[in-house]
Amino acid sequence: MNEYDAIVIGAGHNGLTNAAYLARAGLKVAVLERNPYIGGATVSRELHEGWTYSNCSYVCSLLRPEIARDLELPRHGLQVVPYGGGVTFMQNGDIFGKYPEPERRYREMQRHSRRDADAWQRYAADTMKQTRLIRPFLMKRPPNPTSLRPGRLRELAEYGAAFGEMGEAGLADTMRFWTKSVADYLEEFFETDVIKAHLAGSGIIGTALGVYSPGTAYVLLHHYMGDVDGNVGSWGFARGGMGAVSGALAAALQSYGGEIISDADVGNIMVSGGKVTGVALRDGREFRSKIVVSNLDAKRTFLDLMDEGDLPQTVVQRARNFKIRGSSGKLNIALDGLPTFNGLDKKSRLMVGDFHFHDSLPRLERAYDDWKNETWSKDPYLDLLIPSLFDPTVAPPGKHMMTVFVQYAPPKINGREWTDEDKAGFEKSVLDQISNYSPDFRDLIVHCETRTPRELENEVGLTEGNIFQGELTFDQLLFNRPFPGYAQYRGPVKGMYMCGSATHPGGGVMAAPGANAAREILADLREPNVVPEGYADD
Repeated sequence: MNEYDAIVIGAGHNGLTNAAYLARAGLKVAVLERNPYIGGATVSRELHEGWTYSNCSYVCSLLRPEIARDLELPRHGLQVVPYGGGVTFMQNGDIFGKYPEPERRYREMQRHSRRDADAWQRYAADTMKQTRLIRPFLMKRPPNPTSLRPGRLRELAEYGAAFGEMGEAGLADTMRFWTKSVADYLEEFFETDVIKAHLAGSGIIGTALGVYSPGTAYVLLHHYMGDVDGNVGSWGFARGGMGAVSGALAAALQSYGGEIISDADVGNIMVSGGKVTGVALRDGREFRSKIVVSNLDAKRTFLDLMDEGDLPQTVVQRARNFKIRGSSGKLNIALDGLPTFNGLDKKSRLMVGDFHFHDSLPRLERAYDDWKNETWSKDPYLDLLIPSLFDPTVAPPGKHMMTVFVQYAPPKINGREWTDEDKAGFEKSVLDQISNYSPDFRDLIVHCETRTPRELENEVGLTEGNIFQGELTFDQLLFNRPFPGYAQYRGPVKGMYMCGSATHPGGGVMAAPGANAAREILADLREPNVVPEGYADD
């Protein structure tokens, strides 16, 4: 009864994607999930009666359209509603509104700076050039530059050709882009503090780096890679919360005959003779399989679930050194009505975008200074949205739900574990930030769920609360993710694979790591490939 062709550890969106493709290929597959619910960080939960929270991930864009189409996720209930624009509130009482409509956006930017309004098209074209470079490789395994096998050399040549098409000047710009800070990048185009600050947030979300830290320009690009309905760079809400994504993936998996077993906390990946034989749960149950796929991060996979004696010492050392520093927190807030924000009409187009409260790069950097000092930011960067304006299913009639992503929150406070008092202080700093710009906000709060890195790790399994399962720095991308020699989804033990965000192409609700890993597993089993590749509509 407990024997399978493949076992996937963790029912997050990548694990479900991986299992769906394996089951579609005809394998008998089981997904083991330690929680009583599925989704991992891509989950919707009713933690206050009548309100549905997207507890961790909160917006959708990076989900690969190839996967959504191929697994027929809309048929299984997934509907993504695009939202547009955003607003940054300034300390002087003014606002900057980033409208989705080009003419309105130009007029608003011109109000702050004619030079910056004229620079927008150059900025958009430059970031799109970098986006077009990397998007075709999201659904492919990264090359192994140390291999001399013909197939591997062809893969490397494909990457080389794509970079070569950019020309000498373009290639030089690309190398600079991937290694520079988001602040330096934005300052090449814009002069106005609030415009730079509004755009810079995408370079630090989920990252233990500041706006002046090298490598954060790529993090901005990572958030520009996705699309909604073919509009590259757009973001949207999954109707019913982000659990709709994992729910649709689970339905696709089950339609192919795959199983999901909840309350199944894996304690050990069993190995015999250099090959996996299955997994043992912490409650003593065992599940047998010659294929075991971990949807967990590299540290949890190699340091917690595997015996050190079954691994090469280089793998153990690299897993210990893998950068997975937590930097984020999250608040989900049930509201009795729609808050008023200073300088913004409730009927404004900007109300259905994202809200920010940092109007300069130095303010953003000072928020990072608090993280470096091992405390939460006292003037935190917030990415705030009100999904109920788009999706009436997440709150009762006339009520609203607010989701607030927070930078920065360190994995430890002054070298020790978070306490409930620390959590209360973190929550207060966020509520104070919002209240500074919304006079009636606090009076409307019905319920507030607060998550620090402690909750993200303990409840969802995100080590140190890192939402990307490992930082998106240049030394941990492509053939370096999670580390050299094991960047093509295969582990150091025969039959053991990885499919989580700790593998290429990285974090976010993308599902590409899960799909790419399934393709490699099927290739090793000499089964027909049922996983889509490339990017058909770019």
